[in-house]
Amino acid sequence: MAEYHKLDAGRLQALKDIANRLRIHSIRATNASNSGHPTSCCSIAEVMSTLFFYAMKYNAEKPRDPNNDRFILSKGHAAPVLYATWAEVGLYSAQELLNLRKLDSDLEGHPTPRLPFVDVATGSLGQGLSCAAGMAYVGKYIDHASYRVYCLLGDGESVEGSVWEALHFSSHYQLDNLVAVFDINRLGQSEPTSLQHRMDVYDQRLKAFGWNTYVVDGHDVESLCKAFYEASLVKGRPTCILAKTFKGKGLPGIEDLDNWHGKPLGEKADEYIALIEKQIVNVGPHGFTPSLPTEELSNIPFGNLHLSEAPGYKLGEKVATRLAYGTALAKLGKNNKRVLALDGDTKNSTFSIKLKEVDPKQHLECFIAEQNLVGVAIGCAARNRTVTFTSTFACFFSRAFDQLRMGAISQTDANFCGSHAGISIGEDGPSQMGLEDLAMFRAIPGCTVFYPSDAVSTERAVELAANAKGLCYIRTSRPNSSVLYGNGEEFQIGKAKVVRESARDQVTVVGACVTLEEALKAAAQLEADGISIRVLDLFTIKPLDTSTLIFSARKTGGRILVVEDHYPEGGIGEAVAGAVAGERDFVVKRLAVSGIPRSGKPEELLDLFGISCRHIVNAVKELLKL
Repeated sequence: MAEYHKLDAGRLQALKDIANRLRIHSIRATNASNSGHPTSCCSIAEVMSTLFFYAMKYNAEKPRDPNNDRFILSKGHAAPVLYATWAEVGLYSAQELLNLRKLDSDLEGHPTPRLPFVDVATGSLGQGLSCAAGMAYVGKYIDHASYRVYCLLGDGESVEGSVWEALHFSSHYQLDNLVAVFDINRLGQSEPTSLQHRMDVYDQRLKAFGWNTYVVDGHDVESLCKAFYEASLVKGRPTCILAKTFKGKGLPGIEDLDNWHGKPLGEKADEYIALIEKQIVNVGPHGFTPSLPTEELSNIPFGNLHLSEAPGYKLGEKVATRLAYGTALAKLGKNNKRVLALDGDTKNSTFSIKLKEVDPKQHLECFIAEQNLVGVAIGCAARNRTVTFTSTFACFFSRAFDQLRMGAISQTDANFCGSHAGISIGEDGPSQMGLEDLAMFRAIPGCTVFYPSDAVSTERAVELAANAKGLCYIRTSRPNSSVLYGNGEEFQIGKAKVVRESARDQVTVVGACVTLEEALKAAAQLEADGISIRVLDLFTIKPLDTSTLIFSARKTGGRILVVEDHYPEGGIGEAVAGAVAGERDFVVKRLAVSGIPRSGKPEELLDLFGISCRHIVNAVKELLKL
């Protein structure tokens, strides 16, 4: 093993000077905005200076170059020091930093990818390490590249369960290209953290999770440089640098004292800036330029991904949409080796296992840790290195809603599939029934929500999602459902299908998958009574095909019936009602799962909770009485 060569005194002093400049920038920026977290920035100033001017390799003129080392500031409230670092790199002027948190500036309160050097948004604490682990996994196992991934976490957020899920994942996959830095500054927002400066406890816990560790003085640039260097030589394990720091370092009367979280220094700022300036030896340019990375990779163009072959089903054949999802993943993966399926130990139920059977390298098992599952997926999708499809039971995504919400802020192009949706799963009971998932994903800005009703439309939903921008969600079901469409049927995002229609239609009935089948059964029964209904398959719940919906409703006297295997709140019924809210003489009746369901056979549950064929027939007749 090569030995660490101590930097000369001049270079060490330059790193100290940069750290103090970062403190000054952070104080000035937060004072200018009259908000922000200068004391949280001061605790990591030396970490940032050694990372960006000693440890990391990157092209400063191309912050998103695929060959660059990656950096995630998980403690996103320390954003001013990140912006200050890039100013010292040369990307911004000191004057621009004073626009922090202003409406017309991308230097926001917490980092977002509106900035070219930010891969994922942070600030909702405890999420950065999962994203970093996803990036490191891609670097090691898919890109086979030399770039490294660094993630800086606060000690307060290290209590989050998602952090420990990420620690487990990273050691399991031996991500020796990943370095986490814990900023252990002892103080939280409202009181000291639970472990404060018990460095031995942090060290024992990280070691127990299979990590290589270094306990260092986080304000000693030489100790930090040595730790970063030695971490670069470690094989088979990720590294965590446990940095003992002090909140408000360098600010006497504030340093290591409570009740300064998130507070600019105000009138004290000039006094403290003058004090810090006296500690800077070289007031001129620091003379450091980042080390350039090895040129190994190029940008990957996506946006024209196709199934290796068309769907191959027979009309009327019974196929579960969850199975069709797996079939489509396998076809997509055959055509592009950058398609990556992730799962949370449900792959033989979601059928993402079908891609693993094509190529095990295209499947990533994240185990039963859904928050980390979603975070890893967002990391894997960063910089367009992979096209990710992440699956688990629809209900379990509720555990990771914050990660999904942050994924939208991160401008990620990740895809998610929730299977076993609704009461139609039957005997497993309510804990396994996804009945809130449409509401969750509809609430996420820019998220496309697919709800395919048969195997053909499911395969096409997967294909469309692979090429779509932003988050995509595909809802699949457990029961077998009839193939409704020919294999050559074309589907588009935001375009519904009219499954049944006639000139005599009196009510427009909207269903999806299991309830669409019930609607078609009801149509046949109603026809025997001389009542004709139009049946719509929306295909995407968001965006909704408002024009087809309104056109159909006008043809049926403004009468709409929505039937869904979901709770009433936030589901298809509310989407439809909102879409036609401005129309005159329209009436929308909704059938949905009301109340907490129970175990039972699927057909029993559909009937018990009012979304079966029988209830649709009765609801249509009630609408005709209005």
